Amino acid sequence: MIRTLLSVAVVVFLLSSTAVWSSETVKDYDIVVYGQTSAGVMAAVQAKRMGLSVLLVGPDKHLGGLSSGGLGATDIGNKQAIGGLAREFYQRVGKHYGEDEAWMFEPHVAEKTFEEFIADNPFEVQRDEWLDRTPGTGLTIKDGRIMSIKMLSGNTYHAKMFVDATYEGDLLAAAGVTYATGREPNIQYGETLNGVEIAQDRFHQFEAPVDPYLKPGDPSSGILPGVHEGGPGTQGEGDHRIQAYCFRMCLTDAPANRVPFPKPADYDPLRYELLLRTIQAGANKHPRGYFTTTRMPNGKTDSNNCGPFSTDNIGMNYEFPEGDYATRQEIFEDHKTYQQGFMWFLANDPRVPESLRQSTTQWGLARDEFVDNGHWPHQLYVRESRRMVGLYVMTQANCQGKTIAKESVGMGAYGMDSHHVQRYVDANGHARNEGDVEVRGFEPYTIAFGSIVPKKDECTNLIIPVCLSASHIAYGSIRMEPVFMVLGQSAATTAAHAINENTAVQDVDYAKLRTRLLEDKQVLE
Repeated sequence: MIRTLLSVAVVVFLLSSTAVWSSETVKDYDIVVYGQTSAGVMAAVQAKRMGLSVLLVGPDKHLGGLSSGGLGATDIGNKQAIGGLAREFYQRVGKHYGEDEAWMFEPHVAEKTFEEFIADNPFEVQRDEWLDRTPGTGLTIKDGRIMSIKMLSGNTYHAKMFVDATYEGDLLAAAGVTYATGREPNIQYGETLNGVEIAQDRFHQFEAPVDPYLKPGDPSSGILPGVHEGGPGTQGEGDHRIQAYCFRMCLTDAPANRVPFPKPADYDPLRYELLLRTIQAGANKHPRGYFTTTRMPNGKTDSNNCGPFSTDNIGMNYEFPEGDYATRQEIFEDHKTYQQGFMWFLANDPRVPESLRQSTTQWGLARDEFVDNGHWPHQLYVRESRRMVGLYVMTQANCQGKTIAKESVGMGAYGMDSHHVQRYVDANGHARNEGDVEVRGFEPYTIAFGSIVPKKDECTNLIIPVCLSASHIAYGSIRMEPVFMVLGQSAATTAAHAINENTAVQDVDYAKLRTRLLEDKQVLE
């Protein structure tokens, strides 16, 4: 687990990220959207199209979150479940490529498309603005309503309605809204795929015995980095663990546009000793056994985790959801170091078979992507962080169609998907991964209005389209970028109706809300 002791580099980062302060300002809006993810952009666009004054504000300098941060191979089980602004996004991307719509795209094209949405629907955007998460300081709350939010810069923003569109759920947490992290026990919501999941551990798993000890066969020598000796836990029990994060790299094998994988300054080959032993045990001798190379336009990829030891930095993100900004930045940098080191190891370490090294060096970072960040994605793939416990909790039963969520505000259409959460030593003294779940085979399902709003006695003017109310395993299906865009639009529409009806978000007339969502081409069933 990452230690929270702050390095000098992290402190310098925080100072630099908050030192570009203008004079303190106080402004009023109808709606403030916190978080420039794809959901945040769509929420703000929808608010603007409904004639409301809106501010999109948050820490990011780039718009679109993962959608512009490398995730160009759109995860969606059934495209017909996606409508509204989300569908318009993919149509706009398609127009760039001379197609009706495109679901596979380059990062810079996605970012340009988000910027064009704002240019066509002008509203205020404030970047590099970090919510003051100091208890009792960042939010002004009166009678269960957020009156204003304050940034570390000192800027304060008042609004009638707020949308938390972050991947982390910082605004909902600061507002005192109930939330969960980690995995619930199966018994909590009557599920079978939540909690510790040993029965489903066949994916991205070690196929041959791999020794996890510093000195093979000698437990007293210590254990390799990234492995723990505590065992996986009991099948179906809840725990604090979170599915692993990584970066979605944009690679290319076009020599003219290819940048060699960089060697991190604090590269440690010991972090990849388990990888080496996996290779030596007979694992795949081709890069596709270690990272994906899903093709994007113009000779590029969206490259993701693949195999038992890959780009996922398993078990190194447990402190992320509750971590302060410095802790999160430390985790971010550790993931960057790990993944860059992983790629450099495969391409350069002389102990790696020559054929695998040569095949890896055919790839490199795309020179024309992420040009202000060393061609490396600016967005960490935060697959899961906080999850609100709201009016309605989406569960496995909803995903599998056994329980139909009423008052739909969108649809989920991807399988229940969780990456590994831990790497441990099994009873035979071998390395083993745990947490991966990949269950498909069900139809698109409705997402409840109650899952994007808090309980009424907690907050009456906050809507949460990203860290919505869902169990760990249900969230594993819902957590896809097209769905976040859909829910972002629905969140803003809900906020607009609450303003017009002068009511709490929980009391919005759903019949009227549904009518407007359908008018805006949302798919609700």
